[in-house]
Amino acid sequence: MSKFIVGLTGGIGSGKTTVSDIFATLNVDIIDADIAARTIVMPGSKALIEIESHFGQDFITPTGELDRTKLRSKIFSNVDEKVWLNNLLHPLIRTEILSQIAQATSCYCILVAPLLIENGLEKLVNRVLVINIDEASQVARTAERDPSSVAEIKRIITSQMPSQQRLSFADDIIDNQDISREEIKQQVLVLDQKYRALSLKHSI
Repeated sequence: MSKFIVGLTGGIGSGKTTVSDIFATLNVDIIDADIAARTIVMPGSKALIEIESHFGQDFITPTGELDRTKLRSKIFSNVDEKVWLNNLLHPLIRTEILSQIAQATSCYCILVAPLLIENGLEKLVNRVLVINIDEASQVARTAERDPSSVAEIKRIITSQMPSQQRLSFADDIIDNQDISREEIKQQVLVLDQKYRALSLKHSI
């Protein structure tokens, strides 16, 4: 029996973690593409060995982990290197995500992926939930939690799908503009009931 999967996406700083954390409190299994991406480059992994061989030892920390900040800066300023890295990692990430989905036990599960649509992962899901917020708020929120410069954050936003284009893929939308966590929770509760009903139909 195939699982009912909701793809949760949104630009950087839009509030994806806040929303997925609320779903998690409702006993919904969360599969996070970013965590899958970290899993496949653990120290000693085949992918990390290939990254070190390609980019050099400078991109590995003294503790043997991937220096993400350094790698991110490198690929955002070099399209060819970004393509090389994507070709290496995307198939591995997809395999890891499918493995985690197979292990999910809740009646529906959520796949959180910032680049759900850009990376073609929307083909794995039954519905797309987009968290939407304006660009100024994205920059402000990301700068609060992340050491990246405003210029780098804006580069990341530019590299992601434009908001209107992302919304065109949405089956459901949470507008996270200037609302409280409690208001987000109310929207999540409504969606949870909807997804439970849809998953029931899906399993028949």
